[in-house]
Amino acid sequence: MNGEKNSSNNRVLKLKYVKLGYHYLITHLLKLCLVPLMAVIIVQASRLSLNDIHQTWLHLEHNLVYVVVLSAFVLVGSTVYFMTRKRSVYLVDYACYLPPSKLKMEHDRFMKHCKLMGCFDETSLVFLDKILGRSGLGEETCAPEAMHCLPPKPSMEAARQETEQVMFGALDTLFANTNVKPKDVGILVVNCSLFNPTPSLSSMIINKYKMRGNIKSFNLGGMGCSASVISVDLAKDMLQVHRNNYAIVVSTENITQNWYFGNKKAMLLPNCLFRIGGAAVLLSNKSVDRRRSKYKLIHVVRTHCGANDEAFNCVRQEQDDIGKTGVSLSKDLMTIAGNALKSNITTLGPLVLPISEQILFFVTLVANKLINAKIKPYIPDFKLAFEHFCIHAGGRAVIGELEKNLYLLQVHVEASRMTLHRFGNTSSSSIWYELAYIEAKGRMRKGDRIWQIAFGSGFKCNSAVWLALKNVKPSCNSPWEGCIHRYPVQLSL
Repeated sequence: MNGEKNSSNNRVLKLKYVKLGYHYLITHLLKLCLVPLMAVIIVQASRLSLNDIHQTWLHLEHNLVYVVVLSAFVLVGSTVYFMTRKRSVYLVDYACYLPPSKLKMEHDRFMKHCKLMGCFDETSLVFLDKILGRSGLGEETCAPEAMHCLPPKPSMEAARQETEQVMFGALDTLFANTNVKPKDVGILVVNCSLFNPTPSLSSMIINKYKMRGNIKSFNLGGMGCSASVISVDLAKDMLQVHRNNYAIVVSTENITQNWYFGNKKAMLLPNCLFRIGGAAVLLSNKSVDRRRSKYKLIHVVRTHCGANDEAFNCVRQEQDDIGKTGVSLSKDLMTIAGNALKSNITTLGPLVLPISEQILFFVTLVANKLINAKIKPYIPDFKLAFEHFCIHAGGRAVIGELEKNLYLLQVHVEASRMTLHRFGNTSSSSIWYELAYIEAKGRMRKGDRIWQIAFGSGFKCNSAVWLALKNVKPSCNSPWEGCIHRYPVQLSL
Protein backbone atom coordinates (compact mmCIF):
# COMPACT_ATOMS: atom_id res chain seq x y z
CA MET A 1 0.00 0.00 0.00
CA ASN A 2 2.80 2.37 0.96
CA GLY A 3 4.64 1.40 -2.24
CA GLU A 4 1.63 2.41 -4.37
CA LYS A 5 1.33 5.69 -2.46
CA ASN A 6 5.03 6.48 -2.94
CA SER A 7 4.75 5.60 -6.63
CA SER A 8 1.77 7.95 -6.99
CA ASN A 9 3.63 10.75 -5.19
CA ASN A 10 6.64 10.23 -7.47
CA ARG A 11 4.43 10.49 -10.56
CA VAL A 12 2.89 13.75 -9.27
CA LEU A 13 6.37 15.10 -8.51
CA LYS A 14 7.64 14.16 -11.98
CA LEU A 15 4.62 15.79 -13.66
CA LYS A 16 5.23 18.93 -11.61
CA TYR A 17 8.82 19.20 -12.82
CA VAL A 18 7.84 18.34 -16.39
CA LYS A 19 5.35 21.20 -16.31
CA LEU A 20 7.93 23.58 -14.83
CA GLY A 21 10.41 22.58 -17.53
CA TYR A 22 7.79 23.15 -20.22
CA HIS A 23 6.96 26.55 -18.70
CA TYR A 24 10.58 27.71 -18.70
CA LEU A 25 11.18 26.40 -22.24
CA ILE A 26 8.17 28.22 -23.73
CA THR A 27 8.76 31.38 -21.69
CA HIS A 28 12.38 31.69 -22.80
CA LEU A 29 11.89 30.27 -26.31
CA LEU A 30 12.41 33.63 -28.01
CA LYS A 31 15.64 34.23 -26.09
CA LEU A 32 16.88 30.75 -26.98
CA CYS A 33 16.16 31.40 -30.66
CA LEU A 34 17.91 34.78 -30.54
CA VAL A 35 21.15 33.30 -29.17
CA PRO A 36 22.23 31.58 -32.45
CA LEU A 37 21.03 34.62 -34.46
CA MET A 38 23.17 36.97 -32.37
CA ALA A 39 26.11 34.57 -32.71
CA VAL A 40 25.82 34.67 -36.53
CA ILE A 41 25.67 38.49 -36.52
CA ILE A 42 28.72 38.76 -34.28
CA VAL A 43 30.71 36.33 -36.45
CA GLN A 44 29.80 38.24 -39.63
CA ALA A 45 30.63 41.59 -38.00
CA SER A 46 34.02 40.29 -36.87
CA ARG A 47 34.92 39.46 -40.48
CA LEU A 48 34.46 43.08 -41.66
CA SER A 49 37.68 44.87 -42.54
CA LEU A 50 38.42 48.59 -42.14
CA ASN A 51 37.99 48.98 -45.90
CA ASP A 52 34.47 47.47 -45.71
CA ILE A 53 33.51 49.93 -42.97
CA HIS A 54 34.97 52.85 -45.00
CA GLN A 55 33.01 51.82 -48.12
CA THR A 56 29.80 51.69 -46.09
CA TRP A 57 30.41 55.22 -44.80
CA LEU A 58 31.03 56.54 -48.32
CA HIS A 59 27.80 54.94 -49.49
CA LEU A 60 25.88 56.77 -46.73
CA GLU A 61 27.51 60.09 -47.69
CA HIS A 62 26.31 59.72 -51.28
CA ASN A 63 22.78 59.08 -50.04
CA LEU A 64 22.60 61.96 -47.55
CA VAL A 65 18.98 62.84 -48.39
CA TYR A 66 17.81 59.37 -47.51
CA VAL A 67 19.79 59.45 -44.26
CA VAL A 68 18.28 62.83 -43.27
CA VAL A 69 14.73 61.70 -44.10
CA LEU A 70 15.18 58.48 -42.18
CA SER A 71 16.62 60.32 -39.19
CA ALA A 72 13.75 62.83 -39.21
CA PHE A 73 11.24 60.02 -39.42
CA VAL A 74 12.83 58.27 -36.43
CA LEU A 75 12.93 61.54 -34.47
CA VAL A 76 9.27 62.41 -35.16
CA GLY A 77 8.18 58.85 -34.43
CA SER A 78 10.07 58.82 -31.13
CA THR A 79 8.56 62.18 -30.16
CA VAL A 80 5.02 61.00 -30.93
CA TYR A 81 5.61 57.79 -28.98
CA PHE A 82 6.91 59.55 -25.87
CA MET A 83 4.13 62.15 -26.00
CA THR A 84 1.28 59.66 -26.41
CA ARG A 85 2.46 56.65 -24.37
CA LYS A 86 0.63 55.83 -21.17
CA ARG A 87 2.16 57.37 -18.09
CA SER A 88 3.33 55.02 -15.39
CA VAL A 89 1.29 55.15 -12.19
CA TYR A 90 3.21 54.55 -8.98
CA LEU A 91 1.91 53.65 -5.55
CA VAL A 92 4.07 55.86 -3.32
CA ASP A 93 2.62 54.56 -0.05
CA TYR A 94 -0.66 53.74 1.66
CA ALA A 95 -2.03 53.69 5.21
CA CYS A 96 -4.69 51.55 6.88
CA TYR A 97 -6.73 52.77 9.83
CA LEU A 98 -6.03 50.99 13.11
CA PRO A 99 -9.05 51.30 15.46
CA PRO A 100 -8.37 51.94 19.17
CA SER A 101 -8.54 48.90 21.44
CA LYS A 102 -11.60 50.31 23.24
CA LEU A 103 -13.67 49.54 20.12
CA LYS A 104 -12.91 45.81 20.14
CA MET A 105 -15.98 43.62 19.80
CA GLU A 106 -15.24 40.18 21.23
CA HIS A 107 -17.62 37.34 20.37
CA ASP A 108 -19.15 37.17 23.86
CA ARG A 109 -19.62 40.92 23.95
CA PHE A 110 -21.21 40.87 20.52
CA MET A 111 -23.75 38.23 21.56
CA LYS A 112 -24.43 39.96 24.88
CA HIS A 113 -25.19 43.21 23.08
CA CYS A 114 -27.44 41.45 20.58
CA LYS A 115 -29.45 39.95 23.43
CA LEU A 116 -29.73 43.22 25.35
CA MET A 117 -30.85 45.15 22.27
CA GLY A 118 -34.15 43.32 22.43
CA CYS A 119 -34.74 43.40 18.67
CA PHE A 120 -33.61 39.85 17.85
CA ASP A 121 -35.74 36.77 18.58
CA GLU A 122 -34.28 33.53 19.93
CA THR A 123 -33.95 31.96 16.48
CA SER A 124 -31.98 34.95 15.22
CA LEU A 125 -29.70 34.91 18.27
CA VAL A 126 -28.89 31.23 17.69
CA PHE A 127 -28.24 31.96 14.02
CA LEU A 128 -25.96 34.92 14.82
CA ASP A 129 -23.97 32.86 17.33
CA LYS A 130 -23.59 30.02 14.81
CA ILE A 131 -22.48 32.30 11.96
CA LEU A 132 -20.07 34.24 14.16
CA GLY A 133 -18.45 31.02 15.34
CA ARG A 134 -17.83 29.92 11.74
CA SER A 135 -17.02 33.35 10.33
CA GLY A 136 -13.25 33.27 10.75
CA LEU A 137 -13.32 36.52 12.76
CA GLY A 138 -11.11 36.72 15.84
CA GLU A 139 -11.56 38.47 19.16
CA GLU A 140 -9.92 41.77 18.13
CA THR A 141 -12.20 43.05 15.38
CA CYS A 142 -13.72 46.46 16.08
CA ALA A 143 -17.16 48.01 15.85
CA PRO A 144 -17.91 51.77 15.85
CA GLU A 145 -18.53 53.55 19.11
CA ALA A 146 -22.25 53.98 18.45
CA MET A 147 -22.67 50.19 18.35
CA HIS A 148 -21.08 49.81 21.79
CA CYS A 149 -23.90 51.84 23.31
CA LEU A 150 -27.04 50.26 24.71
CA PRO A 151 -29.29 50.91 22.99
CA PRO A 152 -27.18 51.57 19.86
CA LYS A 153 -27.16 55.13 18.50
CA PRO A 154 -27.22 54.87 14.69
CA SER A 155 -27.64 58.63 14.22
CA MET A 156 -26.35 60.76 11.35
CA GLU A 157 -23.94 62.49 13.70
CA ALA A 158 -22.54 59.18 14.98
CA ALA A 159 -22.12 57.96 11.40
CA ARG A 160 -20.23 61.13 10.50
CA GLN A 161 -17.97 60.71 13.52
CA GLU A 162 -17.16 57.10 12.55
CA THR A 163 -16.33 58.05 8.97
CA GLU A 164 -14.23 61.05 10.00
CA GLN A 165 -12.34 58.94 12.53
CA VAL A 166 -11.48 56.32 9.91
CA MET A 167 -10.71 58.59 6.93
CA PHE A 168 -8.77 61.23 8.84
CA GLY A 169 -6.90 58.59 10.83
CA ALA A 170 -5.66 56.90 7.64
CA LEU A 171 -4.90 60.21 5.89
CA ASP A 172 -2.96 61.65 8.84
CA THR A 173 -0.70 58.58 8.77
CA LEU A 174 -0.32 58.74 4.98
CA PHE A 175 0.66 62.42 4.93
CA ALA A 176 3.11 61.90 7.80
CA ASN A 177 4.77 58.90 6.13
CA THR A 178 5.12 60.47 2.67
CA ASN A 179 5.81 64.13 3.56
CA VAL A 180 3.31 65.12 0.89
CA LYS A 181 1.30 68.24 1.67
CA PRO A 182 -2.49 68.08 1.15
CA LYS A 183 -2.31 71.08 -1.20
CA ASP A 184 0.03 69.10 -3.48
CA VAL A 185 -2.73 66.58 -4.22
CA GLY A 186 -4.57 67.25 -7.48
CA ILE A 187 -6.97 64.27 -7.58
CA LEU A 188 -9.11 62.79 -4.79
CA VAL A 189 -11.31 59.70 -5.10
CA VAL A 190 -13.37 58.50 -2.13
CA ASN A 191 -15.51 55.36 -2.07
CA CYS A 192 -18.06 54.35 0.55
CA SER A 193 -21.04 52.26 -0.45
CA LEU A 194 -23.70 52.85 2.16
CA PHE A 195 -23.04 56.26 3.70
CA ASN A 196 -23.17 59.22 1.35
CA PRO A 197 -24.15 62.40 3.21
CA THR A 198 -24.24 65.99 1.99
CA PRO A 199 -21.67 67.55 1.86
CA SER A 200 -19.94 64.50 0.44
CA LEU A 201 -17.15 62.51 2.06
CA SER A 202 -14.65 63.94 -0.44
CA SER A 203 -15.76 67.45 0.57
CA MET A 204 -15.25 66.53 4.22
CA ILE A 205 -11.64 65.62 3.42
CA ILE A 206 -11.06 68.78 1.36
CA ASN A 207 -12.43 70.90 4.20
CA LYS A 208 -10.41 69.12 6.88
CA TYR A 209 -7.06 69.40 5.08
CA LYS A 210 -7.76 72.71 3.29
CA MET A 211 -6.94 71.26 -0.12
CA ARG A 212 -6.61 73.42 -3.20
CA GLY A 213 -9.62 74.80 -5.03
CA ASN A 214 -8.94 73.18 -8.41
CA ILE A 215 -8.67 69.63 -7.04
CA LYS A 216 -10.48 67.00 -9.11
CA SER A 217 -12.63 65.21 -6.51
CA PHE A 218 -14.94 62.21 -6.89
CA ASN A 219 -17.26 60.45 -4.45
CA LEU A 220 -18.26 56.88 -5.35
CA GLY A 221 -21.26 55.32 -3.61
CA GLY A 222 -23.08 52.01 -3.81
CA MET A 223 -20.16 50.25 -5.55
CA GLY A 224 -19.70 47.47 -2.99
CA CYS A 225 -16.60 45.77 -1.63
CA SER A 226 -14.69 45.99 -4.92
CA ALA A 227 -14.90 49.79 -5.02
CA SER A 228 -11.26 50.39 -4.05
CA VAL A 229 -10.08 48.81 -7.32
CA ILE A 230 -12.63 50.96 -9.17
CA SER A 231 -11.28 54.05 -7.39
CA VAL A 232 -7.70 53.13 -8.32
CA ASP A 233 -8.81 52.69 -11.95
CA LEU A 234 -10.48 56.12 -11.95
CA ALA A 235 -7.42 57.73 -10.35
CA LYS A 236 -5.20 56.00 -12.95
CA ASP A 237 -7.28 57.42 -15.81
CA MET A 238 -7.12 60.90 -14.29
CA LEU A 239 -3.35 60.64 -13.91
CA GLN A 240 -3.09 59.87 -17.65
CA VAL A 241 -4.60 63.28 -18.36
CA HIS A 242 -3.07 65.46 -15.64
CA ARG A 243 0.74 65.54 -15.72
CA ASN A 244 3.02 65.58 -12.69
CA ASN A 245 0.26 65.01 -10.19
CA TYR A 246 -0.64 63.18 -7.03
CA ALA A 247 -3.89 61.26 -6.56
CA ILE A 248 -5.30 59.99 -3.29
CA VAL A 249 -7.78 57.11 -3.04
CA VAL A 250 -9.71 56.72 0.21
CA SER A 251 -11.69 53.51 0.73
CA THR A 252 -13.98 52.92 3.69
CA GLU A 253 -17.41 51.70 4.77
CA ASN A 254 -19.80 52.92 7.45
CA ILE A 255 -21.15 50.47 10.01
CA THR A 256 -23.07 52.85 12.32
CA GLN A 257 -26.10 53.43 10.09
CA ASN A 258 -26.04 50.04 8.40
CA TRP A 259 -26.54 47.60 11.26
CA TYR A 260 -29.60 45.44 10.72
CA PHE A 261 -32.07 45.28 13.63
CA GLY A 262 -34.49 42.72 12.20
CA ASN A 263 -34.81 38.93 12.06
CA LYS A 264 -34.43 38.05 8.39
CA LYS A 265 -31.54 35.57 8.16
CA ALA A 266 -30.29 36.73 4.75
CA MET A 267 -29.89 40.23 6.22
CA LEU A 268 -28.27 39.16 9.50
CA LEU A 269 -25.04 37.92 7.89
CA PRO A 270 -23.46 41.39 7.44
CA ASN A 271 -23.87 42.05 11.19
CA CYS A 272 -21.49 39.15 11.86
CA LEU A 273 -18.93 39.94 9.16
CA PHE A 274 -18.52 43.69 8.69
CA ARG A 275 -16.26 45.71 10.98
CA ILE A 276 -14.73 49.18 11.07
CA GLY A 277 -11.77 49.93 8.77
CA GLY A 278 -10.45 52.08 5.95
CA ALA A 279 -7.39 52.88 3.85
CA ALA A 280 -5.80 55.84 2.10
CA VAL A 281 -3.55 55.33 -0.95
CA LEU A 282 -1.18 57.86 -2.54
CA LEU A 283 -0.62 57.46 -6.30
CA SER A 284 1.73 59.49 -8.50
CA ASN A 285 2.61 59.84 -12.19
CA LYS A 286 5.81 61.75 -11.46
CA SER A 287 8.90 59.95 -12.77
CA VAL A 288 10.92 61.30 -9.83
CA ASP A 289 8.65 59.38 -7.45
CA ARG A 290 9.59 55.99 -8.89
CA ARG A 291 12.63 55.63 -6.60
CA ARG A 292 10.66 56.08 -3.40
CA SER A 293 7.48 54.30 -4.51
CA LYS A 294 6.58 50.81 -3.36
CA TYR A 295 4.70 49.56 -6.42
CA LYS A 296 3.86 50.26 -10.03
CA LEU A 297 0.35 49.71 -11.37
CA ILE A 298 0.43 47.21 -14.24
CA HIS A 299 -3.20 46.30 -15.01
CA VAL A 300 -6.74 46.95 -13.84
CA VAL A 301 -9.43 44.59 -15.13
CA ARG A 302 -13.09 45.23 -14.26
CA THR A 303 -15.99 42.85 -14.85
CA HIS A 304 -19.62 43.89 -14.39
CA CYS A 305 -22.38 41.25 -14.40
CA GLY A 306 -25.23 43.71 -13.74
CA ALA A 307 -27.04 42.77 -16.96
CA ASN A 308 -27.95 39.47 -15.29
CA ASP A 309 -30.93 39.88 -12.93
CA GLU A 310 -29.75 37.24 -10.45
CA ALA A 311 -26.29 38.81 -10.26
CA PHE A 312 -27.78 42.28 -9.95
CA ASN A 313 -29.98 41.32 -6.99
CA CYS A 314 -27.63 38.98 -5.09
CA VAL A 315 -26.34 41.78 -2.80
CA ARG A 316 -29.08 44.29 -2.20
CA GLN A 317 -29.91 46.95 0.37
CA GLU A 318 -33.60 46.71 1.17
CA GLN A 319 -36.25 46.70 3.88
CA ASP A 320 -37.65 43.55 5.41
CA ASP A 321 -41.34 42.83 5.98
CA ILE A 322 -41.52 45.15 9.01
CA GLY A 323 -39.56 48.01 7.46
CA LYS A 324 -36.10 47.32 8.94
CA THR A 325 -33.32 48.27 6.52
CA GLY A 326 -30.33 46.05 5.87
CA VAL A 327 -28.23 44.38 3.19
CA SER A 328 -29.57 41.06 1.93
CA LEU A 329 -27.16 38.40 0.68
CA SER A 330 -28.51 35.80 -1.77
CA LYS A 331 -27.92 32.09 -1.22
CA ASP A 332 -26.58 32.01 -4.81
CA LEU A 333 -23.88 34.55 -3.99
CA MET A 334 -20.98 32.10 -4.24
CA THR A 335 -22.15 30.75 -7.61
CA ILE A 336 -22.54 34.26 -8.99
CA ALA A 337 -19.13 35.27 -7.62
CA GLY A 338 -17.60 32.22 -9.30
CA ASN A 339 -19.09 33.16 -12.67
CA ALA A 340 -17.88 36.75 -12.28
CA LEU A 341 -14.40 35.47 -11.44
CA LYS A 342 -14.34 33.32 -14.58
CA SER A 343 -15.23 36.33 -16.73
CA ASN A 344 -12.62 38.47 -15.03
CA ILE A 345 -9.74 36.01 -15.35
CA THR A 346 -10.67 35.34 -18.98
CA THR A 347 -9.71 38.96 -19.64
CA LEU A 348 -6.87 39.11 -17.11
CA GLY A 349 -5.24 35.80 -18.10
CA PRO A 350 -3.80 36.83 -21.49
CA LEU A 351 -2.35 39.96 -19.88
CA VAL A 352 -0.46 38.24 -17.07
CA LEU A 353 -0.07 34.51 -17.74
CA PRO A 354 3.12 33.18 -19.33
CA ILE A 355 2.73 31.98 -22.91
CA SER A 356 3.15 28.37 -21.74
CA GLU A 357 -0.09 28.54 -19.75
CA GLN A 358 -1.94 30.31 -22.54
CA ILE A 359 -0.96 27.57 -25.02
CA LEU A 360 -2.19 24.81 -22.68
CA PHE A 361 -5.48 26.64 -22.13
CA PHE A 362 -5.93 27.24 -25.88
CA VAL A 363 -5.16 23.64 -26.82
CA THR A 364 -7.71 22.18 -24.37
CA LEU A 365 -10.29 24.73 -25.49
CA VAL A 366 -9.82 23.84 -29.17
CA ALA A 367 -9.85 20.11 -28.37
CA ASN A 368 -13.19 20.43 -26.61
CA LYS A 369 -14.79 22.73 -29.17
CA LEU A 370 -13.60 21.30 -32.47
CA ILE A 371 -12.96 17.59 -31.98
CA ASN A 372 -15.37 17.16 -29.07
CA ALA A 373 -12.68 15.60 -26.88
CA LYS A 374 -13.93 15.08 -23.35
CA ILE A 375 -11.00 16.85 -21.73
CA LYS A 376 -11.43 18.64 -18.43
CA PRO A 377 -11.11 22.42 -19.00
CA TYR A 378 -7.58 23.52 -18.16
CA ILE A 379 -7.37 25.95 -15.24
CA PRO A 380 -4.34 28.21 -15.76
CA ASP A 381 -1.77 28.22 -12.98
CA PHE A 382 -1.90 31.80 -11.72
CA LYS A 383 0.92 31.01 -9.30
CA LEU A 384 3.19 31.37 -12.35
CA ALA A 385 1.88 34.91 -12.89
CA PHE A 386 1.82 36.21 -9.29
CA GLU A 387 3.86 35.81 -6.14
CA HIS A 388 1.22 37.32 -3.85
CA PHE A 389 -2.58 37.25 -3.73
CA CYS A 390 -4.77 39.81 -1.94
CA ILE A 391 -8.25 38.26 -2.07
CA HIS A 392 -10.99 40.42 -0.59
CA ALA A 393 -11.66 39.21 2.95
CA GLY A 394 -15.39 39.00 2.35
CA GLY A 395 -15.80 35.85 4.41
CA ARG A 396 -14.34 32.46 5.07
CA ALA A 397 -16.30 30.85 2.23
CA VAL A 398 -15.15 33.44 -0.36
CA ILE A 399 -11.48 32.93 0.47
CA GLY A 400 -11.83 29.14 0.55
CA GLU A 401 -13.64 29.05 -2.78
CA LEU A 402 -10.93 31.05 -4.55
CA GLU A 403 -8.21 28.96 -2.92
CA LYS A 404 -9.84 25.82 -4.32
CA ASN A 405 -10.75 27.12 -7.78
CA LEU A 406 -7.38 28.74 -8.46
CA TYR A 407 -5.38 25.85 -6.95
CA LEU A 408 -3.66 28.16 -4.48
CA LEU A 409 -1.55 27.11 -1.51
CA GLN A 410 -2.36 28.09 2.07
CA VAL A 411 0.44 30.64 2.08
CA HIS A 412 -1.21 32.43 -0.85
CA VAL A 413 -4.47 33.01 1.08
CA GLU A 414 -2.81 33.51 4.46
CA ALA A 415 -2.96 37.33 4.21
CA SER A 416 -6.69 37.22 3.44
CA ARG A 417 -7.53 34.79 6.24
CA MET A 418 -5.46 36.65 8.81
CA THR A 419 -6.96 40.00 7.79
CA LEU A 420 -10.45 38.54 8.22
CA HIS A 421 -9.41 37.16 11.63
CA ARG A 422 -7.80 40.38 12.91
CA PHE A 423 -9.97 43.10 11.33
CA GLY A 424 -13.08 41.37 9.97
CA ASN A 425 -14.62 42.31 6.63
CA THR A 426 -13.63 45.96 6.24
CA SER A 427 -15.29 46.06 2.81
CA SER A 428 -13.28 47.66 -0.02
CA SER A 429 -10.27 48.47 2.19
CA SER A 430 -9.58 44.81 3.09
CA ILE A 431 -7.17 44.31 0.16
CA TRP A 432 -4.89 47.01 1.62
CA TYR A 433 -4.80 45.37 5.07
CA GLU A 434 -3.79 42.17 3.26
CA LEU A 435 -1.00 43.92 1.36
CA ALA A 436 0.20 45.40 4.66
CA TYR A 437 0.25 41.87 6.15
CA ILE A 438 2.53 40.58 3.38
CA GLU A 439 4.86 43.54 3.91
CA ALA A 440 4.86 43.09 7.69
CA LYS A 441 5.88 39.45 7.19
CA GLY A 442 8.87 40.62 5.13
CA ARG A 443 7.81 38.63 2.06
CA MET A 444 7.67 41.39 -0.54
CA ARG A 445 10.69 41.35 -2.85
CA LYS A 446 11.67 43.54 -5.79
CA GLY A 447 9.99 42.27 -8.96
CA ASP A 448 7.20 40.43 -7.13
CA ARG A 449 3.77 40.64 -8.75
CA ILE A 450 0.64 41.16 -6.67
CA TRP A 451 -2.95 40.36 -7.61
CA GLN A 452 -5.64 42.27 -5.73
CA ILE A 453 -9.05 40.80 -6.44
CA ALA A 454 -12.37 41.91 -4.96
CA PHE A 455 -16.09 41.28 -5.39
CA GLY A 456 -18.88 43.80 -4.98
CA SER A 457 -22.58 44.39 -5.34
CA GLY A 458 -23.92 44.91 -8.80
CA PHE A 459 -22.40 42.24 -9.29
CA LYS A 460 -18.75 43.07 -9.93
CA CYS A 461 -15.39 41.32 -9.90
CA ASN A 462 -12.39 43.65 -10.19
CA SER A 463 -8.65 42.99 -10.32
CA ALA A 464 -5.59 45.18 -9.89
CA VAL A 465 -2.07 43.98 -10.68
CA TRP A 466 0.96 45.64 -9.09
CA LEU A 467 4.72 45.22 -9.47
CA ALA A 468 7.00 45.66 -6.45
CA LEU A 469 9.72 48.19 -7.27
CA LYS A 470 11.94 47.20 -4.33
CA ASN A 471 12.11 44.97 -1.29
CA VAL A 472 9.16 46.55 0.48
CA LYS A 473 9.26 47.12 4.22
CA PRO A 474 6.16 47.96 6.26
CA SER A 475 5.48 51.68 6.67
CA CYS A 476 5.38 53.41 10.03
CA ASN A 477 2.16 52.84 11.97
CA SER A 478 1.27 49.74 9.96
CA PRO A 479 -2.01 48.16 11.16
CA TRP A 480 -0.03 44.98 11.93
CA GLU A 481 2.55 46.77 14.04
CA GLY A 482 2.72 45.15 17.45
CA CYS A 483 0.74 42.03 16.53
CA ILE A 484 2.32 40.52 13.41
CA HIS A 485 4.46 38.19 15.55
CA ARG A 486 1.27 36.39 16.60
CA TYR A 487 0.32 35.54 13.02
CA PRO A 488 -0.55 33.30 11.31
CA VAL A 489 -2.90 31.86 13.90
CA GLN A 490 -4.41 28.39 13.71
CA LEU A 491 -8.06 28.69 12.69
CA SER A 492 -10.67 26.16 13.79
CA LEU A 493 -12.50 24.24 11.07
